[in-house]
Amino acid sequence: MIHKIRGVRVMLDHDLAKIYGIPTFRYNEASKRNRHRFPADFMFQLTREEFDSLTSQNAMSKRGRGGRRTLPYAFSEHGALQVANCLHLCASETR
Repeated sequence: MIHKIRGVRVMLDHDLAKIYGIPTFRYNEASKRNRHRFPADFMFQLTREEFDSLTSQNAMSKRGRGGRRTLPYAFSEHGALQVANCLHLCASETR
């Protein structure tokens, strides 16, 4: 699902992780381990207000129902492609 946050069209970490068939924490782990590849306009963590706005629009599950413990990360189109590259590199290194 594409959202417009801070004037940028983004996808959230859990949506992208679902596309790749991996847990959200693994998706975020790949981006954090390669932080040098992600300028500020590629990814950012939502603020509490942004997160609350999304949950009030039913875009995300409510707290206390087995959901997230941390605020989600948002990835621009370039950021999502960069994580895909990182995931591909990590997979090829483990072979």
